[in-house]
Amino acid sequence: MTKPTVAIVGRPNVGKSTIFNRIVGERISIVEDSSGVTRDRIYADAEWLGREFSLIDTGGITMEDEPLNIQIRNQAQIAIEEADVIIMLTSVREGVTNADEQVAPILFKSGKPIILAVNKADNPELRTEIYEFYSLGLGTPYPISGSHGLGLGDVLDAVIKEFPEDIEEEYDESTIKFSLIGRPNVGKSSLVNAIIGEERVIVSDIAGTTREAVDTRFETKDGRDFVMIDTAGMRKKGKVYEDTEKYSVLRAMRAIERSDVVLCVINAEEGIREQDKRVFGYAHEAGKGIILVVNKWDTIEKETNTMKEFELDVRDEFQYLAYAPIVFVSAMTKKRLHLLPDKIEEVFMNRNLRIQSSILNDVVMDAVATNPTPTDKGRRLKIYYTTQVAVSPPTFVIFVNDPELLHFSYARYLENKFRDTFRFEGTPIRIIPRRRK
Repeated sequence: MTKPTVAIVGRPNVGKSTIFNRIVGERISIVEDSSGVTRDRIYADAEWLGREFSLIDTGGITMEDEPLNIQIRNQAQIAIEEADVIIMLTSVREGVTNADEQVAPILFKSGKPIILAVNKADNPELRTEIYEFYSLGLGTPYPISGSHGLGLGDVLDAVIKEFPEDIEEEYDESTIKFSLIGRPNVGKSSLVNAIIGEERVIVSDIAGTTREAVDTRFETKDGRDFVMIDTAGMRKKGKVYEDTEKYSVLRAMRAIERSDVVLCVINAEEGIREQDKRVFGYAHEAGKGIILVVNKWDTIEKETNTMKEFELDVRDEFQYLAYAPIVFVSAMTKKRLHLLPDKIEEVFMNRNLRIQSSILNDVVMDAVATNPTPTDKGRRLKIYYTTQVAVSPPTFVIFVNDPELLHFSYARYLENKFRDTFRFEGTPIRIIPRRRK
């Protein structure tokens, strides 16, 4: 199920980032009393009354034609297009401004549900002044205070009432859903076309031309069903970096959310970039099956150990993806593309693999016999029982005398034992220590 999306939109300096942080519950957006601080869209997961949604913070919309203002306006427009519900934020202290009157028609024309929130209504006297905001033609204005959190509950109640019914197409459980992620211009669209053998999306050398996520269902010659979710290019943020690693294009995050397996695409010509680590980390954190795909390998001059050396570089840069297989391909020549369906299916099966508790505990006992559990301040970790509690990804609960005694290094040791015994290639593994009652 795809989460609904809510965008906070308005003119500069009305407190959008403060409201964003209040709803999300952590300080993600920069909060500074000067216009233009939030220069790009910022995304985060949020929840209200059990309803989960994605929240977008945007730069303030202005009608001035300075380059930065144009960029902010474009980014806000994209956020409006992505949103299911829009919160238009204004400020009671300035009243209805010309900028508010210019922003309101833009939002009204979108056809999206709009919740009008009037910020900085910190005391009852100011709350009586919100009625002039009816003139914007966007319905009932809700008085709120971002600095104190007042009134946000009423706004969020109104927001979740407007969430659309989930109309996402349901696929059969045996249908494998996968997506391609990576920086712009790594060749994702070309890979999509090469895999399905026909032109379904625009292919261009201009970074960021893929604007929509498109589901493409296809069947291999041997009758296996796949759904490929192509994603919009994940863009690198501009010169100003906010204090968050959770920064990407929302469409790509949605695609990761819906996928069983994620193909993390690396451009062989450009090599590995710092942003690749951030981008691929989203799929890893989501517990998805992962395949590292090195595209444009046909353009690289080869020597005896070229592929091996590139693979070593990948392993060194992506140490947290040591479990992910690496496939070198060329969308242009279609070399090795035939390996991808088999590898995707293998990772899918590994991600859904369930191990019997008796076999699992035998493996753990052998592991402990080979490498005894650690001690801390004279107390030794005791492992009583291990069981698998979930798949997608495989999740194991280990009952111990004290969860704090299961150090990261020993948990990694047990994970490696599980991988050596059961393979689990391409899927992350989660190990959860619990105190035996």
